[in-house]
Amino acid sequence: MTMAAVANPPIQEELRANAGGGILAWQSSRDAIPTLWMTKEKSHDLLRYLKTKAPQPYGMLYDLTAIDERARKHRDGQPDSDFTVVYHLLSFDRNGYLRVKVPLKDGHLALDTATDIWPAANWYEREVWDMFGIVFENHPHLTRILMPKSWTGHPLRKDHPARATEMGPFQLPEEKQEAEQDALRFRPEEWGMKRTHDDEDFLFLNVGPQHPGTHGILRVVLQLDGEEIVDAVPEIGFHHRGAEKMGERQSWHTYIPYTDRVDYLGGVMNNLAYLMALEKLADINVPPRAQVIRVMMAELFRIISHLVWYGTFAQDLGQMSPVFFTFNDRERALGIVEAVTGARMHPNWFRIGGVAQDLPSGWERMIRDFLDYFPPRLREYDHVVMRNRILRARTQGVGSFTTEEGIEWGVTGPNLRATGLAWDFRKKQPYSSYDQFDFEIPTGRNGDCYDRALVRVEEMRQSLRIIEQCLKNMPEGPYKSLNPLATPPIKDRTMHDIETLITHFLNVSWGPVIPPGEALGAIEATKGNNGYYLVSDGNTISYRTRIRTPSFPHIQLLPVLCRGRMIPDLIAVLGSIDFVLADVDR
Repeated sequence: MTMAAVANPPIQEELRANAGGGILAWQSSRDAIPTLWMTKEKSHDLLRYLKTKAPQPYGMLYDLTAIDERARKHRDGQPDSDFTVVYHLLSFDRNGYLRVKVPLKDGHLALDTATDIWPAANWYEREVWDMFGIVFENHPHLTRILMPKSWTGHPLRKDHPARATEMGPFQLPEEKQEAEQDALRFRPEEWGMKRTHDDEDFLFLNVGPQHPGTHGILRVVLQLDGEEIVDAVPEIGFHHRGAEKMGERQSWHTYIPYTDRVDYLGGVMNNLAYLMALEKLADINVPPRAQVIRVMMAELFRIISHLVWYGTFAQDLGQMSPVFFTFNDRERALGIVEAVTGARMHPNWFRIGGVAQDLPSGWERMIRDFLDYFPPRLREYDHVVMRNRILRARTQGVGSFTTEEGIEWGVTGPNLRATGLAWDFRKKQPYSSYDQFDFEIPTGRNGDCYDRALVRVEEMRQSLRIIEQCLKNMPEGPYKSLNPLATPPIKDRTMHDIETLITHFLNVSWGPVIPPGEALGAIEATKGNNGYYLVSDGNTISYRTRIRTPSFPHIQLLPVLCRGRMIPDLIAVLGSIDFVLADVDR
């Protein structure tokens, strides 16, 4: 990774002419995303220019995170920094990303908030403060978001323990228990809430953290005026398990099972985003057969995830029968996954450079049977669920937002396509041979709960089209790359000579040594764009593992969708978003 001799993308020339100074350097990266370093004094002006004034602007704040640089060895001339704030911006007009980095020195960990540019920056900046201790000045509510309010320290700093065994015994004296209880108290004034009537007190309703409509541990504090929702404050973090911190202690290979547990309904889809970033870092070309196998299994898991959503969405709105039917269909699909991978929900089956093993004998018959079985079931669900007049009344015109609002808040996937924008990363930025498949991009018109449902239902039909093309056009050849960094290596010669046995043992136990660099791997996952931003310091483990999940910005949008609606509408909105709380909290 070098700081000079970077190819001149159009944005580079634009910023030299219009950014008003403050550019420290341009940096090349293994994912070919234009990357620039900015002074913190000029960073806010640059971000505003990119969002509002640049030709073909960067309308979406795709992700915002930070890196603790203090232990990093391979910096290759990058500006001196103890911590780096990293913005990933997405331009729909350019169909490309831009990476903006702001270096900070320890003792001066502060820069201006971007919440006045992108409302989506609110939660991202809270997370960076929570995890790294970096202050965003003039942020409307800079408090912890994933860790408990009483937590000491910032977990993604390199000097923070990564394992419970490195920390002291957990003790909670009585006075600490009282402090913990007090920290859970909701104080509306802290959130800028105002009384609906001067002579009345606040009226609040806690939905969750234990509520069937939240599909996990999520608390939504509703401010009410009678039955009408005046405001809503989602409280997240209950499922936080340190997924990114664990990425800094596991080898590149042994971290793959952890990705399965992020969107735990997406299965191998999680592996794919992580491995795409890793394979860019290692310069590994995945063989055609492995790419198509990956596509087939990913689309099967898209159907599996959507079936869970379909049944529970209908159940949230009062239909009790569909969930039993959709889960039965899901079992059929999981049976295929089990036959191919040996596991079901969390198969942990994709590998660096390909997949764990070749397809088993008889896989064609299993896929063909499912392709014959499932379309009539979808037609039946159209009649029972989507044409149900009560469901229509509960969802049409409820929880709507426009394409522009969706981009402002970082919305991707079916939720954004329901507004009418035909944007699918499988089409716009093809990966893993998706450009060789024929399928449509379902869209809605109104961006409401009903259209979000329509898009997901049609997506299942398009996934069937893709799977059928995999069945008919599966390439011959290896299921894993022969690149020496592919892990674990193919075992053809493992037992023939000691040298290959040693190489195999080291690659499995220690994992491959990945060259220094950074890369983003982003895919069209079940719930939207899922991205892994990986930083390698030339070691067997990741220096920084950042997981950009779709559910995080989608839940942040919840108050916008609920204000002015009635309490039951909240449950319809939550169901239509299709989120997984482990995807939110990581």
